[in-house]
Amino acid sequence: MDVAMWGRALRLIPRPTKEEWRGLDFVSRWLIATRAAVLIITLISSGIAGLLSAKEGRFDLLLWSLVTLGLLAAHATNNLLNDLTDHFKGADSGDSFRTQYGVQPVEAGLMTVRDVLLYAAGTGLVALAAGAYLVYLRGLPVLVLLGLGAFFVLFYTWPLKYVGLGELAVLVVWGPLMIGGGYYTIAGEWSWQVVLAGLPYALGTTAIIFGKHIDKLDADKSKGIRTLPVLLGERPSRYTVLGMMVLQYLLVLYLVLIGFFTPLMLVVLLSLYGFFKLIVPAYKSSRPATMPREYRADVWPLWYVAFAFLHNRRFGTLFALGLLAEVVVKLTG
Repeated sequence: MDVAMWGRALRLIPRPTKEEWRGLDFVSRWLIATRAAVLIITLISSGIAGLLSAKEGRFDLLLWSLVTLGLLAAHATNNLLNDLTDHFKGADSGDSFRTQYGVQPVEAGLMTVRDVLLYAAGTGLVALAAGAYLVYLRGLPVLVLLGLGAFFVLFYTWPLKYVGLGELAVLVVWGPLMIGGGYYTIAGEWSWQVVLAGLPYALGTTAIIFGKHIDKLDADKSKGIRTLPVLLGERPSRYTVLGMMVLQYLLVLYLVLIGFFTPLMLVVLLSLYGFFKLIVPAYKSSRPATMPREYRADVWPLWYVAFAFLHNRRFGTLFALGLLAEVVVKLTG
């Protein structure tokens, strides 16, 4: 067991050589192949669903654990299928952008197509098993949510991402489906206010995928992948991301004003400092042609997506802490 590698794979996407790969344990290989570092955004979404249910006095640890397991396994399965689909379509061949920021196991010769299919099948079965048990516990409405989740897992990369619908899919999945659907599964009731309350974080995850697609805009355009940044152009896409981030704060303010959230949620405003100091300057300028001297080599060539991920991590952490504070205050009277 290489616990140190587990930690690395949960923080970033390692780039092992073939020799290093052969010496890795199964867990390390799975974490690298599934790009486990980005699974944190799903964990936060599930955490928000759980905290919102606790806020209403409806939290159930077993149901939340199953929801979390199912969502994490579904996201991991999607990442595996994403790489496999792009491999088949030639999107990751050669010195593609994907192979520059993190190892693409099939393209790097670390895994065969059969290996990835086995990983995806095993991980997908875990997601389906958790979902099936939740359907048994909660009934047919959860089956609808499970079906929608399976649709996005299977068809996000193709055709959705290829026809400008990938970004919208991310907004729907990490907002209404994960947070709204997760809340329903845990609490046993649907709430449009909860769906609205989940949008600030969902916008942050959408900003991440937008940033990633801006980073690889030229590569996607040359290969016929029509992401929204390809359709909109670089500059409009950069300002679209900034607009989504601003909307995150405005939605929290609105939810505080209407009384759904207490003023404790204004803790998210602490992330405004980093937003104006780092995020805004980065998105108002074109991506540098070469890595800046002070930039992290293990992150480059990621640029816009790295800044979006940084903002989402800060905003999302504060958002979850604010919700936790609301729950604690409510429970303690």
